[in-house]
Amino acid sequence: MCLQANSASAYTPFDTQVVGMVDRGLVYLENADQKDYLYGTAGFAGGLGERALVAYTHFKVKHDASARVVQQGIAAARTMVGVIRSGKRNVPGISFEVYSTAVAVMLLAEVDKEKYKSELKTLQGFLYELQYPNGAFSYIGHKTGDISQTQYGVLAIWTLDHAGIPLDYKRVAACAKWLLRVQDPGGGWPYQAEDPGAGRPNMRQTDVYPAMAYAGGSSILIAGDALRLWGDASRSDMSAFPGAPKAVKLYVPDANSERRKGVTVNSEKVVSAIKASDQYLANKEYKRQAKDYYYYQLYTQERYESFKEIALSKKPDESPNWYNEGVKELIGYQDAKSGGWGVEDHDHSGSVAGTCFAILFLIRSTQRSIAAASSGTLAGGQGLPKDTTKIRREGSQIKGEPVGASVLDLLSALEDDGNEALEGKSLPENMQLATDPKELRAQLDRLERLVRGSQSYQARRVAARLLGKSDEMRVVPALIYALSDPDLSVRRYARDGLRFISRKFEGFEMPNKPTQGELRKAERAWMDWYLTVNPKHIFVDQ
Repeated sequence: MCLQANSASAYTPFDTQVVGMVDRGLVYLENADQKDYLYGTAGFAGGLGERALVAYTHFKVKHDASARVVQQGIAAARTMVGVIRSGKRNVPGISFEVYSTAVAVMLLAEVDKEKYKSELKTLQGFLYELQYPNGAFSYIGHKTGDISQTQYGVLAIWTLDHAGIPLDYKRVAACAKWLLRVQDPGGGWPYQAEDPGAGRPNMRQTDVYPAMAYAGGSSILIAGDALRLWGDASRSDMSAFPGAPKAVKLYVPDANSERRKGVTVNSEKVVSAIKASDQYLANKEYKRQAKDYYYYQLYTQERYESFKEIALSKKPDESPNWYNEGVKELIGYQDAKSGGWGVEDHDHSGSVAGTCFAILFLIRSTQRSIAAASSGTLAGGQGLPKDTTKIRREGSQIKGEPVGASVLDLLSALEDDGNEALEGKSLPENMQLATDPKELRAQLDRLERLVRGSQSYQARRVAARLLGKSDEMRVVPALIYALSDPDLSVRRYARDGLRFISRKFEGFEMPNKPTQGELRKAERAWMDWYLTVNPKHIFVDQ
């Protein structure tokens, strides 16, 4: 591997070992067949929900909508939409619940919220159909609200909110108030919740345990965030989040601001509920076991901690203790042969869903979603130019003007903005690096830092492509490093740049979508080649 790792006790999603675990997990998902799908014949929309979950997980890592499993997941989600539109609720082999509906929403919104807007509106309508009058979600036909399903219901609502779909926020508020009422006096939440009714004291609940504390806590945090209980300030500066700007303030247009007016929930009560939940979790002695919805709980915990950072105005920690503990546990639970999780320990979620949950935890997927939802337009409401081959920085704004032969504005945009503004493919073909040797060295230094350290995959894509166009032998180690990038496009730009600089246009047979074995072979071949050019070089990232 060519991605640098931190110490064993301080992991981040971009560490060598974590990236390798994620890659192996994705290979398992790509190769999983029908027998691996726990809900292949019943429940979770007859396996359609799991297809959507696999696609969402894969796309969240690779950002490749053309990947086979992503296309399969999109087809599954659209099949669900077709059944919903037909008005049929008893289709053989398909049992619709909140889980599958929510995952379909998350997938389609993540891939292309504009392209699938019609499907998202249909799924929204079905969620309204599933929601109880008191605001909770549960299994069809049940009388009590289900905390687990409620968290996926509000997660889908939050996703729809940031996709610009008009929402009924009275329903969101009702859900938040129900969650406040059914919290156990000890701070946790139960699996199935008894509602004491409005104005009555919270009652002692049964079946309270940590996974549901995370589920209930994340549900109320997500609902609160959808209602903007923490104010716009929580979204005006997301600089501490991966992929968010460091120097440019963001202005995020809110398509649902008018609909949200007049709908309120007591934010102090929500914060108090979360603090009580934290206290419950801190005092609760328990041992997480891989067979007891373990992977589901990890992904729920990541969601809880990510939204809590906003609600409690906490500065995000790149390597929090709870994340390090989860990574260490997942190292031991990952199947050595297949790369999946839940394969041998037979977690209740099944190996496919378990592997998805493990990967989503490892990449800090909720934190990525929050950062992406917060990166709309720049300060003053000035949007990013559609043609990003023509950008100019002016104060806190990026404006659509030619940059000519200079990459200074581009570098500033990548380093200071680092969000969704730029793609490697949108670079002008005639963009040239500096000709002055001193300026060129400075530009290459900045690009190498970006390709090695930026947490924005768009920034790494642009950096990899510009380095590859530089025709400078000194950038070869950085491009070899980038061959192991989590993003597939970064790998391709790095490979093509190495071929151009070396004039080895066949490039050691690394295909567009290499297996782990093909990738490691190509890395080693490029290292060996570079050592023939510079025998004294030491690959410290190896």
